[in-house]
Amino acid sequence: MSGVLDVVAAACLVVGALLSLSAGVALLRFPDLLSRMHAATKPQVLGLLLVLLGCGLRLRDIVDVTTLILVAVFGMATAPVAAHMVGRAGYRAGMARSDLLVTDELATADERP
Repeated sequence: MSGVLDVVAAACLVVGALLSLSAGVALLRFPDLLSRMHAATKPQVLGLLLVLLGCGLRLRDIVDVTTLILVAVFGMATAPVAAHMVGRAGYRAGMARSDLLVTDELATADERP
């Protein structure tokens, strides 16, 4: 059973690292702020969770696993908030390309008194 868990842990670590790498490449390649923000949050958080899962399966100690769970909870709590703040600040600074937006909900929200 230990050998199977080690193989699953290795697979989680490799896939998580590849997702994090793809997020980093997308940050360099995507054309605008909102696309980059999407690339920075979605695959990066999933990659982090897979790496933490792989580490948890490999370590199997209760202290290590609880620490990894705390890292996962804080990562999942801070990434959406940070992305929201960056996206909203970038939109107000005029860095978002309006031709790529399907619906611009912030245009009407910013005009309200």
